[in-house]
Amino acid sequence: MDKIIRIGTRSSELALWQANTVAQQLEHFGHKTEIVKIDSLGDVVLDKPLYELGITGVFTKNLDIALLNGEIDIAVHSSKDVPTKLPEGIVQAAYIKRGDFNDVLVIKEDENFFTQDTATIATGSLRRKAQWLYRYPHHKITGIRGNVITRLQKLEESDWDGAIFATAGLKRLKLLPEKEKHIKLDWMIPAPAQGAVMVVALEKNEEILEACKEINHEETAICVKIERDFLQTLEGGCTAPIGALAMIFDDEIKFKGALFSPDGKQKMEFYKEVAANNATDLGKFGANYILERGGKKIMRQIIDIEKSTLIYSTKSLSHDQTNLLNSKIGVTSSDFITIRNNRLRPIVVKKPLKNVLFTSQNAVEALLSNFSPMELDFENIYCVGRRTKRLIEKRIGKVAHIENSAEKLTDYLISNLKEDEVTFFCGNKRRDELPTKLTENNIKVNEVECYQTQLTPRKIEEKYKGILFYSPSGVESYLKENVANDIVAFCIGATTGEEAKKHFKNVVVSKLSTVESVLKSVNKYFEDIIENS
Repeated sequence: MDKIIRIGTRSSELALWQANTVAQQLEHFGHKTEIVKIDSLGDVVLDKPLYELGITGVFTKNLDIALLNGEIDIAVHSSKDVPTKLPEGIVQAAYIKRGDFNDVLVIKEDENFFTQDTATIATGSLRRKAQWLYRYPHHKITGIRGNVITRLQKLEESDWDGAIFATAGLKRLKLLPEKEKHIKLDWMIPAPAQGAVMVVALEKNEEILEACKEINHEETAICVKIERDFLQTLEGGCTAPIGALAMIFDDEIKFKGALFSPDGKQKMEFYKEVAANNATDLGKFGANYILERGGKKIMRQIIDIEKSTLIYSTKSLSHDQTNLLNSKIGVTSSDFITIRNNRLRPIVVKKPLKNVLFTSQNAVEALLSNFSPMELDFENIYCVGRRTKRLIEKRIGKVAHIENSAEKLTDYLISNLKEDEVTFFCGNKRRDELPTKLTENNIKVNEVECYQTQLTPRKIEEKYKGILFYSPSGVESYLKENVANDIVAFCIGATTGEEAKKHFKNVVVSKLSTVESVLKSVNKYFEDIIENS
C-alpha cells in the first residue's frame, strides 16, 4: 500500500509508546506511517477520579471523532479504555500481542504499613479501589489522576503508603521500580483487556483493515473478546469495579471474572475452564451467572455512582419509573414507611353508606383486603388523587368528585354536601385538617381506621442532592435519622409539600399527585445543572 497510514494517538508517553509500536509493526510489513497526536477529556480533566467523570470512552472519544472526520486512518488505544460498544462505522481492526496484564503496588517507603492499623493507598480506578478494600477493609483509598510519570511524582511528594499501577505501563516506559519498591498484585483481577493494545479503523476502509490484519495477534484477540463480552453483558463501563482475565494454555481457555460492590464489601466471582474451540459465549455465560445470583443489585449501585446527580426516593421505585429520569440522574430507593392493613369488622359496611371519603390508595387497598367489592354499597365516593380515583373506579364504583389535595376536597364538601354525615376510611397517621374542618361545619365524620402506617427510618449518605417524599409520614420517617440541610425535597402533592416546608428550605411540589409527576419535577429542576455539567 503506497498511502501513508495516519495513526491517531493521545500524546502521553505511554500512548505514544503504543502508537509507535503499532507503527513499527506496520512498517515491518512495508507500510508507511505517520503519528497524529490528539488529546482526550481524560487527559485534560485531572482533578477527578475516572468514575466521577460520568461517561465511558473518556480516553477514546476525541480519537473516534478524528477517525470519523477522516483526520486519521487508524486510532490506537489501551484496550481497557475502549467502551464495549464502538461508535457506528468504527470497528476493531487488530490487537498487538498482549503485555503484562497484572496490577502492581508501587511503595513509597517500605512494606511496614501492612502491619499498621491503617494505610493510605492511591488509585483513580474504582475496580482497584473495590478489590483493595475487599482485601484490606481497614485501609483508606485516595484518588489519583494523571499520566504514569505524573502519578509516580505525586506518590513521591505525598504521605501515601503506595499507589496502584498497571504493570504493563510501567514496563513499557521502563519505570518499574526496583524489586524492594513494588509488589506484584497477582491476586487482583485485572480490568477486561488490561495490557492489550487495540487498533480501530473505519468499517468502510477495506484497504486499511487488510493492512491491520497483518499485525493482529489472534490469541490476544480471542482472550480480550471473552473479557469484553463479560464486561458488556454486565453493562459496566470501563470505570466499573469489574475484573476479567482469559488465558490460553495449550488448547484450553481459563477464564475468571468478578464483580465487586463499589465499597469493596461484596464480591461475586465466576471461574471456568473450557476447550479453546468451545469458548464462543464464555464471557456472556459468566456475566449472566453473576447477574442471576445477585449481580443486578450490585450493578445498580455502580450505575448510580456514575451519575452526575444523585437523588433518594423514600418509596421503592419500579424499573419503568426509574427509566423516566434523565440518564444523568441516579436514584436509590427504599421504603421509609410500611403499611399494615387492619382487620375490620363486617358491621363497618353492613349497611349502605351515603358518603364515603378516601384520601389515599392505601385506604382503598386496605378496605379491599377485608371485603369484596360486592360487599361495598357506597352511593357517593369522594377522593384525593388520580391514582386513588382510578383504583376506586376499577374495583369499587364511580367517583362522584376528585380533588388533588385533602384541603380542596374539604372545601368542596363543605360547599356542596347536602347531608350532614360522611364515612372517612383512613390510616392511623391521617392529618387532622379534614375531619376537624368538616366537624366545625356541622358535618359528622365517622372515621374507620383501616390501616397502620409504620415508620421505617434509615440514615442516608450526604451525597444526595434531592429527596423524594410521597406522604407526610415519609417526611416524618426521614427526619428521624436525617437532617434537612440544603437538600431539595420533591413532594407528591400539596399536603406532603406543606409538611416538608416546615423543615426544608427548598421544596418542589409535583403538578399531579403521581409518582411519575414527582419524577418529572426532578428532571425539570436539575435540567440546567445537567446541561452545564
